[in-house]
Amino acid sequence: MTTAIPARALPGPMREHLTGVDRRMGEAASARPRQRLVVVGNGMAGMRTVEELLKLDASVYDITVFGAEPHGNYNRILLSPLLAGEKRLDDIMLHPHAWYAANGITLHAGDPIVAIDRTRRIVISRSGRKAAYDRLLLATGSRPFVIPVPGADLPGVVAFRAIEDVEAMLTAARTRRKAVVIGGGLLGLEAAHGLKRRGMDVTVVHVMDRLMERQLDAPAAALLREALERRGIRVLLKADTAAILGRDRVAGLRFKDGREIEADLVVMAVGIRPNVELARQAGLYCERAIVVDDTLQTLSDPRIYAVGECVQHRKATFGLVAPIWEQARVCAAHLAGYGHRRFVQTATATQLKVSGIDVFSAGEFGGGDGTEDLVFRDARRGTYKRLVLKDGCLVGAVLYGDVGDGAWYFELMRRRADVSRLRSRLVFGRAFCADAP
Repeated sequence: MTTAIPARALPGPMREHLTGVDRRMGEAASARPRQRLVVVGNGMAGMRTVEELLKLDASVYDITVFGAEPHGNYNRILLSPLLAGEKRLDDIMLHPHAWYAANGITLHAGDPIVAIDRTRRIVISRSGRKAAYDRLLLATGSRPFVIPVPGADLPGVVAFRAIEDVEAMLTAARTRRKAVVIGGGLLGLEAAHGLKRRGMDVTVVHVMDRLMERQLDAPAAALLREALERRGIRVLLKADTAAILGRDRVAGLRFKDGREIEADLVVMAVGIRPNVELARQAGLYCERAIVVDDTLQTLSDPRIYAVGECVQHRKATFGLVAPIWEQARVCAAHLAGYGHRRFVQTATATQLKVSGIDVFSAGEFGGGDGTEDLVFRDARRGTYKRLVLKDGCLVGAVLYGDVGDGAWYFELMRRRADVSRLRSRLVFGRAFCADAP
């Protein structure tokens, strides 16, 4: 057994010697040069990683951030209320320019990285600025997908991904009347809601047979369509865009079945693609996105990490906040030298507010062989619930209008809890199941 002797119990000369050793070790540590961390991408994933790193140890790195947009980091999720006039630009900023200065971070906003020299370990920006790195973090996010049809490059065709897109839509709303949103997912419906609030006549066109097909089943999607149309938003389903019409500016759309509609603003909201061009050019291994291991380290270069929508981990890519925040925590731990964390994918639930309407979905809500459905619908209140059971367990849920029990249902799914004794009450929610025998 080894017994620790307090320094104060040692003889004076020995105590002074040890105190001097401690002081010299501290001075050596403080004199050790800080490593250089360069972050490519000034969005939510990259800056969340930096935040987590600063919490763990703010002394390890000199941090330099390059961003494509001229702003600080902002909450991209809140672009919809910004468009609708429910938020101001200051309301959605997460890290204004002053935050970077206060934390000793060098920010090059509006100057994206265009090349990575892995041999010399430097990055080169669009303006020609060079920065050396010991560790490089790629957080390049994703790009909006633009459907490749004639006229897609006409003035008046915009995406919905950044502050500048919102500004373009607001400018159009002041002088234009007819907006068409291509895409019936969450982003498209939020764009439609915002433009309607700004006074435009809005039509949503969607190639599928129902809105938000990834989150909602057919009955819930039908309720959503009815609610949107009551608010004056027109919805066209099974509408496959063949061309965007116009000469000097967008004037309308033509569909593959020959129908045409007028438009003087077209918003593309048909999905995103991981932004991996820079990584590919640098020779990093990419499939659909930048492939990383459980530490968020790239497979090609141990000095380079990646987080966010540009990442592919075990064949999956990511667009929801929860897994990306977990990526940030894991990546920051490894950058700080605390290599005990691993990124593990877990099931996630989707709870959204679509144009003011609450929806929730999780699990295998589409059903299938061996499943049974419990369905509740209150047409007057505009609420709908569908629970999918299999082998006595809850395996999927869709809630529309009333989502208060969504978290509880998700927890039952996550635990694979046996809900057989709750079957007759389950669809009415947690409160009705509390005293079940």
